[in-house]
Amino acid sequence: MTLTQKRLLILLIIAVVAFVLGRLAVRWAMNLLIGGTLFGGNFL
Repeated sequence: MTLTQKRLLILLIIAVVAFVLGRLAVRWAMNLLIGGTLFGGNFL
């Protein structure tokens, strides 16, 4: 693997992790505003 390929791979991994964490942060904020459970569970 060349250095450029390693950089692209690391960038792709960081982008995927940031996307997932961003989605979770949005769901957490909406959860606080609307109420309910973060992961869609139904406790009733």
